[in-house]
Amino acid sequence: MTSITASAPASRSRNDDLRAIPAVLRSEWIKVSSLRMSTVILALTVVVNGLASWATATFVTDEVLTAADVYIFPAVLTSVLAAIASILVFTSEAQHGTLAATLTARPARWVITVGKTVTAVGLGLVLGTVGMAVGLAGALAGGVELGDTASMPSTTGWTLLFTSLAALIGLGVGMTVRHSAGAVSGFLVWWFVAENLIRAFAPPRSVHFLPFEAGYRILEVGSDFDTPEILAASLTRPQYALVFGGYALIALLLGTTLLYRRDTN
Repeated sequence: MTSITASAPASRSRNDDLRAIPAVLRSEWIKVSSLRMSTVILALTVVVNGLASWATATFVTDEVLTAADVYIFPAVLTSVLAAIASILVFTSEAQHGTLAATLTARPARWVITVGKTVTAVGLGLVLGTVGMAVGLAGALAGGVELGDTASMPSTTGWTLLFTSLAALIGLGVGMTVRHSAGAVSGFLVWWFVAENLIRAFAPPRSVHFLPFEAGYRILEVGSDFDTPEILAASLTRPQYALVFGGYALIALLLGTTLLYRRDTN
């Protein structure tokens, strides 16, 4: 009689997981580039930034504007698109059943989290850069002067931080909700409806600690809806970045925790 002996699964060390990160990153970018929605979001970034900057430069005549001012005005919409793209980085896999195969091929879930986090940051940087470049071109096409460019490198850096952190929040929301429509709609309702309602009734100091209110103020472009009380309670730009970055970290930690605790389906 012959006996059948089950072989023990091969052990996997932390070094094996670390060496797998470049392959995971390549895989994530391949998946992102294969999504039709990624192309749509990139095209929307170009159209929205170009038209918004051109329209602002052309039709806003009650103040003196330059291209150095206008090119970051559409950055809020760019950050929304970056967040939606990052939501889809996770939810597209979860909904189409490929997440289980991904986790089976690479069981270390922290490696998957790292890959998707780097991908989300990359999306925020790419869309932010494209948006500002097109925004600058649109503003110049609208007939305004280039203006003082001394502060543009700093402004560009803060804007890319804004779009990248927004993308990380989107990824965290996607990892938490796992459903594309639910995650995107909930994200948009919170940003454009819930925060505006809270802003109308909350104490002026607390307004600055709302996630996307803090993120928007990283740009330092001001708001027509600011009351003197809100302005008096303003934080510094680095403080707003810390608040917004804190929300991004919380969203990622929550999403990662749920990734570990849920099953793959």
